[in-house]
Amino acid sequence: MNQTIIRNGLLLAIALLLAGCSGLRIPGAPEGELEERQVIQLIGYAQRVAAMTAEQQRREYSAGNQAFARDKDAMSRMRLALLLATPGAGVHDAARAASLLEPLAAPGDAASPLRTLARLLYVQLSERASEHKRANQMREQLEALKEVERAIMERGQESQPRRR
Repeated sequence: MNQTIIRNGLLLAIALLLAGCSGLRIPGAPEGELEERQVIQLIGYAQRVAAMTAEQQRREYSAGNQAFARDKDAMSRMRLALLLATPGAGVHDAARAASLLEPLAAPGDAASPLRTLARLLYVQLSERASEHKRANQMREQLEALKEVERAIMERGQESQPRRR
């Protein structure tokens, strides 16, 4: 049992060290390389979030919300947006995800891997919202047509002579 605790503690310490090192800038490394690594980390994060249970996603949302409240940097903004944009997630909120991405996805900014990912996700969310809106409009039109059909059928029944 002690060996298991020690091994798990060591693995946790290594994971924390690696996570801390991932945010360090390497002297002489171009800014683009740093952002490329961040984008790769964000994609991995999105995959992990998609595989989480609803309870794990709620906990991750709570932690992500707190991190974003403390530091409104691009990475915490993107992490929270990715979590909220995950289809079928227990914390899915496409509108909030889009609002988080909007500052990063604004046109005219310098092209960077992080902003490119933000724009891609923002466009996908916008397209999903448009499709959802069109589907709702079509549903409403179908219901209106059904109501017209019912009214026509009722009038037709009323105009039929009654048999004695």
